Amino acid sequence: MKWFVVFFILFFINYSLENSTIYWDQYKNTKFNVHYAPIVTTEPPVIKHLESGLRRPPSFGKLEVIDYIHDEGDTECMTDTELLTALLQNGYTKHRVPDENGVEVTVEFWILEINSISELTSDFEMDFYVNELWYDKNLNFSHLPSCKENVTLDHGSLSKVWMPNNCFITTKFAEIHDSPFKNVFFTLFKNGTIWVNYRVKTKGPCTMDLSNFPMDTQNCSLVYLSFNYNNEEVKLRWNDHRPDPVYLLHDLLLPDFDLKNIIPEIKEIIYPAGKWDTLTVTFTFKRRYAWYFMQAFIPTYLTIFVSWIAFSLSPRAIPARTLLGVNAILAQIFQFGSMRTMLPRVSYIKAIDVWILGSMTFVFASLVELAVIGYQAKKFDQKISRKLVEYDENMLDHSAIYSDSNSVVSNHHSSETIQCCVVTINFLAFLKAQNVDFYAKLLFPAFYSLFNIFYWCYYGLGK
Repeated sequence: MKWFVVFFILFFINYSLENSTIYWDQYKNTKFNVHYAPIVTTEPPVIKHLESGLRRPPSFGKLEVIDYIHDEGDTECMTDTELLTALLQNGYTKHRVPDENGVEVTVEFWILEINSISELTSDFEMDFYVNELWYDKNLNFSHLPSCKENVTLDHGSLSKVWMPNNCFITTKFAEIHDSPFKNVFFTLFKNGTIWVNYRVKTKGPCTMDLSNFPMDTQNCSLVYLSFNYNNEEVKLRWNDHRPDPVYLLHDLLLPDFDLKNIIPEIKEIIYPAGKWDTLTVTFTFKRRYAWYFMQAFIPTYLTIFVSWIAFSLSPRAIPARTLLGVNAILAQIFQFGSMRTMLPRVSYIKAIDVWILGSMTFVFASLVELAVIGYQAKKFDQKISRKLVEYDENMLDHSAIYSDSNSVVSNHHSSETIQCCVVTINFLAFLKAQNVDFYAKLLFPAFYSLFNIFYWCYYGLGK
């Protein structure tokens, strides 16, 4: 009986070991697939503010593990190309709007560079990223065996899916950079959200108002809308999750302007084919006028001051005073011509025109003052000549009546009288010219100061 019990125990142990080996082999050959149920939302994800300028996919929420299912036919994760091919073969067409109620497209601009602002052509050049997000329920791949939350595809794949066909209007040109390849970033998320990013170079219009040049402020704008779909099919929206959907990736330094403000707006424009949502962004630039102050205003001040030196010269120094005045007005004309070559031809008066013409008026007035003094000198010379002729005639008559032995003494007294009259007349003429110069020294700086106060208050501060 004892040997029977021992034999039974050994038989049971051997049987248990054989069965456990069979079960272990079956377990090793079993495939376990993890199926994920994404938290699907119809709202497009938010583009986070990227301080570093790097692109990162938006957040979609957490994944929930549903079940472990043994399926001998399951394969490994699909590649990005296989995933897109599977989606497009399932009755997908890019010519149909994904949602019959319309698709909302969220837009955001990231400014890279503003290269130039031209007064001659009234435009500006800018490099920036255009971000677009929309939801296409037909591209939801949460039911496919994908190991990723999102897939990034090349720009060629973008032409296979539906797009809102947005474009810039009122621009002279707009192009996507293609160095060394087409700069298009295309990401498809598991719930069907599409994120497209372009690096674009465009030349947009500026409403150039040069009436306050060079203390002017200019506005340049871009207009973005869907070329093919009105707002019943495509609803364009700025990214309202940020206070500034158009922002700079880094600080800009322009040679002639400072960027003062960026104003994004959304407008509705009516066309014969319907109403279109239009995204407008306006850039406000304030001109830096330090260079113009050094090149135009300071030389003008110096020219005016040089023209005033003539007031301190002798009234008889007509050639020297004429040389100063003529050189000053020629310098003003040369400055005015050099400024005009830098600006477009406009039909209104600019602030720089008022400045140069006002300064030329003061230089011209100094020449007029010189002409007054010259006229007075000529007038007194003629008066002296006339007095001398009259005196000579009187003396001849006098000498004919009193021709005696005292004629020598009489002639001596007559010459002294003539000399005294000439000196007196010259002195009076000199005093009158000196008075003109004296008043010119006071009035010219006073009126020029009033002109400067009016000019800088009106153009520099008020306007």
